[in-house]
Parts: sequence; C-alpha cells; structure tokens
Amino acid sequence: MEKVIFHIDVNSAFLSWEAVYRLKHLGSTKDLRKMISAVGGDMAMRHGIILAKSVPAKKYGIQTGESIMEAKQKCPALILVPPNYNLYERSSAAFMQILRDYSPDVEQYSVDEAFMDMTGTESLFGPPVIVANMIKDRIYRELGFTVNIGVSSNKLLAKMAGDLKKPNLVHTLFPNEIKEKMWPLPVSELFFVGRATTRKLFGLGIRYIGELANADPLMLKAHFKKHGEVIWAFANGLDMSVVQSSPPPNKGYGNSTTIPFDVTDSSTAKLVLLALAETVAARLRKHEVKAEVIAVGIKDYNFSYASHQKVLTAATNITMEIHKAACILFDELWNGSPIRHLGIHTSRIKDFDFNRQINMFDIEDYEKLESADQMIDTIRNRYGIDSVKRAVFLNNPIDHMSGGISREKRTVDYSKLKIDN
Repeated sequence: MEKVIFHIDVNSAFLSWEAVYRLKHLGSTKDLRKMISAVGGDMAMRHGIILAKSVPAKKYGIQTGESIMEAKQKCPALILVPPNYNLYERSSAAFMQILRDYSPDVEQYSVDEAFMDMTGTESLFGPPVIVANMIKDRIYRELGFTVNIGVSSNKLLAKMAGDLKKPNLVHTLFPNEIKEKMWPLPVSELFFVGRATTRKLFGLGIRYIGELANADPLMLKAHFKKHGEVIWAFANGLDMSVVQSSPPPNKGYGNSTTIPFDVTDSSTAKLVLLALAETVAARLRKHEVKAEVIAVGIKDYNFSYASHQKVLTAATNITMEIHKAACILFDELWNGSPIRHLGIHTSRIKDFDFNRQINMFDIEDYEKLESADQMIDTIRNRYGIDSVKRAVFLNNPIDHMSGGISREKRTVDYSKLKIDN
C-alpha cells in the first residue's frame, strides 16, 4: 500500500490567530489579515522583530525576522500588534485536536505545522484530496483561520506541495508530478537549502531544483559533504523519514534571554544566569532527566557570540548546581564587553535514576537540594511561577524565571489596546 502523507500549515499563523481572536471575541470589524499588518515584538525590550505578516504587508517587501525599524521604513503605515503566545498555544492545541480526529499518527512539527500519516484511511474518509479539503474547510469553519495542505507519499514532498501556492489551498506532489511541479522551482525553494547553500549552488551553475536533481552526486558531496547527498536526494523526492506521533527524547535542554539593557557587571550577569538555571533545571526535573554537560553562551552588544561548556562530575537537575557551573563558565568566557544576551544549554541527558558517584571531598547535601527543588516545583505548579521567588530577585528588573518566551509575549492586555470596531 502506497503511503499517503499530509503536511498541514497554518497561513500566517500568529497574525491569523490574532485576527480571529479580535473578530470573534473582541468585536472587531476589521480583519488584520486584509490590512497592512504584522505581529512584532517590543523594541523597548529588544525583541523588535517581525514574527508574522499579512499578505498586503508582504507586497511592501516586509519579511518575517527583520527588525521593526526596517519594516517601518518600507511601510510607515504598517499596523503592528503585540505577540500573545498564550493565544497561539490555545489555537495550536485546537488545530491539532481536529487533525487527530482523522488519524492517530499526527506529528506536530511546530506550533503551526503538522504531518499526518493518512495511509489506509481512504475507506473511512474518501480519496486523499477530498479528505484534505474536508479537513481544511472544517478548520476554517470551526476555528476561523485557513491552512494549506500538501498531499504526497512522503513527508518531504508533502511539505513541498503545501508550499506551492498559498493561502487556503490543497496541493498534491506525488513522485510522478516532481518533474512538472517541483523541478522548475528555484533551488532556494527546496527544503534544507538555505541562503549559504543557495549561493554555493549558484556558483556551481545550479539554479533550479531540476538541475540539482540531475547533478552528479559525487560532485555535490565534494562541495557540500554529507549535506550534498541530502539535498540531491530531496531534489529527487527521496525521503525515508516517518511520521512520529510521539516526539523523540530531548538530546538537550536550554534557555536564553535577551536582556532589556546591556549588562556590564558580572553580578548582574550571574543573576540572569540564576534565572535561566531556574527554568532549565525545572524542565529537566519535569521530564525526569539530568544533564551531564553544561554550556553558557554570551552575545555582546555588537552581536558577537561565544560559548563555553564543561562536563560535570555527575549528571544533575539541581538549580543551584547548574547555576554554579554556569557561573564558572561565565568567568572563564566573558571578556568584559557589555552583554545583550545570555543562555544556558545542557546535553548528555541521563535518566532520572542515574546514580551520583560519591565524592569524599564534596560536602554538599545534594539530597536536600533535590528535595527543596521538588517542593518549589510543586508549589509553582499549583499556585503559579511567582508563588516562590528567591529574595535576590525582589525589587529587581531581572525576571526570576527568565528565558524562552518572555512574559510580555505570553499575554496581552487588550483593554490597553485600540481595537477597531
């Protein structure tokens, strides 16, 4: 039986979800998706980039990932709305629930993308294109936003199909359609071909996916190493990956934060590292694992980045132990330049029951520290993350649980915003 794989992608997800919320719940009569609009971070908090844009904004050359300042220069009339990740998570959950009504094999690829293995469901729902349109129309009818659905026999081709033309469409890209639909596309449209790879391919005289598919694989390997084999296979529609309904275990846990001001002293930097250690260690404990390698990354005011790591004598998920290691790494790494961004990352993840080797020179009571962390986790899970806060964070601009999606992006006070009616 030939595989049938769907790739479902929400059109301009963050902007669509914001538009639908305003229309359905706030009484707005104007649809952001039809206006020159974008979702953007807070420049004052130094998160000033475009996260999503409308089709009308795209016509002005506004791009996801560029700074708000650049976008405003292209179009001074651009309407900016703040991000609301709590809304996005709820919208994503509702979207995924509809997909699971049609297949038990749903792989959430990102907050607004998923793969579905629809193999063998034709007797239940009908031919693939018909059921894809059924799903697309149901999402719009029940949730109010549009999606693109790509249909094929593997994940790569399904994803490429969904990107052929947007919005609110279903496309097929089966192996017998590759030459007609995929090969005429620029190589930059191929999954896994970024800007640097595109430039190198152009230098080799390869501009279209069809030219890449018919290139000598050995020549590509000579120029791109293993990556050359991968993009040659993708250009020929070859992909052996399967839809994974259960995500694989994390190989590492980390968190980072852009600080609202330049940090010029080590004590403030180490306070930020403590806040990051809180969130990283909490995630490790939640998943019942420990980390053996700790790394610290620093980005200075000139956007120069450096990182340093160390192997611990024993794997841990204790907040203070991770913080202590991070501070040592920071002292070894920092050159005194004003700091814009800090991060803590972990790897070599071990099971929770990984036994600590006893060190006769170490007088720390790790059992007591573990119990204290677990008690704090329990209180925060029940009463919120601000129910327990270390005294050093009182009356301090540093968020005691830093990293990841910052608080100002998690919710929006719509009473302070002008909603067009």
